[in-house]
Amino acid sequence: MGLSLQKGQSLSLTKQNGESLTTVRLGLGWDSAVPAKKGFFGGTKTVEIDLDASAIMFDAEGKHLDTVFFNQLSSKDGAVRHTGDNLTGAGDGDDETMMVNLPAVSPAVQHIVFVITSYSQQTFDMVQNAFCRVLDDSAAGSPEVARYSLTESGRNTAMIMSKLSRTGNTWTFQAIGTPANGRTAGDVLGAAASAL
Repeated sequence: MGLSLQKGQSLSLTKQNGESLTTVRLGLGWDSAVPAKKGFFGGTKTVEIDLDASAIMFDAEGKHLDTVFFNQLSSKDGAVRHTGDNLTGAGDGDDETMMVNLPAVSPAVQHIVFVITSYSQQTFDMVQNAFCRVLDDSAAGSPEVARYSLTESGRNTAMIMSKLSRTGNTWTFQAIGTPANGRTAGDVLGAAASAL
């Protein structure tokens, strides 16, 4: 289990020996907070929550450069990859993941902001146990480095979850947890830029 971060806290992605992490995986997960409904034949049916994870890239001045989301699964430089859309939020663990090859990220990119949006406009008061975590995919067993568990809920349809920021060759992961509204990553560009 990695370091548990609170809202606003950050962690350098540098190993104890001073080397920077090279390949990280951002896992995002959530569960439905809506009670299961009784079905016609006596069973219960869980309400599915379809949220979408996206990565929005900015330069040092906050100019939007690229977005990775369910309709564009790879960044222009190929360094950030979305592993696919989860339509239900069902199951334990990560619901959606993004792979980031840190040394391959375009030199123009200074920040990668990770957001969750609800295309179907389901609100975050319908969600529980939302989290974002960083795993070191360059190490055996892909150990978890850090985790941020969201504690807020509300009538918002999006959440600015976290960001990776670069200073020289060093990357830092920061927990954000700022509510926003929008169906897609494009709808929350302004809110994501405000998190820089």
